[in-house]
Amino acid sequence: MHTHSIILSATALMLASCSQATSPEAPDNAQTTLSAPATSQDISSTDLNDSTPLWKKMDCVREYGALPAAHRGGPRRGYPENALETLQVSYDNGTRIFEIDIAESKDGVLFLMHDTDLDRTTEMTGVGREKTWDQLKSVRLKDNNKVTNFTIPSLAETLKWAKETGAIVELDKKRSSKFETIISEVRKAGAQNNVILITYTYDQAAEVARLAPDMMMTASVSDPSDVEELESRGIKRQNLIAWTGTDTLNPGLWQDLKDMDIEVAFGTLGRRGQRFDDTFWEDRDGSEYDELVNNGVTMIATDYSDRVSNHLRVDDVAIEKCGF
Repeated sequence: MHTHSIILSATALMLASCSQATSPEAPDNAQTTLSAPATSQDISSTDLNDSTPLWKKMDCVREYGALPAAHRGGPRRGYPENALETLQVSYDNGTRIFEIDIAESKDGVLFLMHDTDLDRTTEMTGVGREKTWDQLKSVRLKDNNKVTNFTIPSLAETLKWAKETGAIVELDKKRSSKFETIISEVRKAGAQNNVILITYTYDQAAEVARLAPDMMMTASVSDPSDVEELESRGIKRQNLIAWTGTDTLNPGLWQDLKDMDIEVAFGTLGRRGQRFDDTFWEDRDGSEYDELVNNGVTMIATDYSDRVSNHLRVDDVAIEKCGF
């Protein structure tokens, strides 16, 4: 077992999930040992499908295992972050949840982009919110400074893709965008069952609960008392996924939340060389991801979604049982 055991670790790694996410391909000799399902229950087919409310499907995932979530859509060699084509190749490799970043153009069109500036991820320079959608829609995206043939996708076409595939997109609001306009776009697409809204503060969570009481969100939880505070601000427990950070392995908290019937999200992503995604694979074993699941984590936000999906068995069970 790797020294960063979930049960024994008390180490807090200083990760920066907002740094550039680059998902290297798995080495040729990487092991993909399958873990045992987290439940002994019968895994025959269920009645869950695309029309089932997302909170019910996530409750099902909590019961049967966990799903990896691809940070910035799962970029890899030749496929840039926040590109529709990248989401598709990640989906084809087994991922069903995708974290993406939502910015807004000068003329009010929502599009996928992490940075305020366009320089790092596109062939264009300047500030995204100062450009019109007509200027942005044909701009080619870059992968590690190499220009690709893929262009900036709008949120509308991404939601259309999510509905067609049944994928779930986690929407991370950037400074140029607003929850109100994002939620309006989701409703216009009829994609409420394909969306999780990311919040970072009590106030943001309360705003989302007011604007979209029928939609799921992630909200930061470091103690069970945070759940009480969130509920006092109008957040429905069934719509809550507890985001528990990226730096501290906390199986006690995860189990407490699971006992409260709340899905737990934890991020193994972050700065290269410091993230758990790197330390977990140092021994090319990956069993630490199984420990996350066994200790109550339902959603693993990762820069290595392909590798985690290939390693886990419980995500295949969840996809089959829970209508993904």
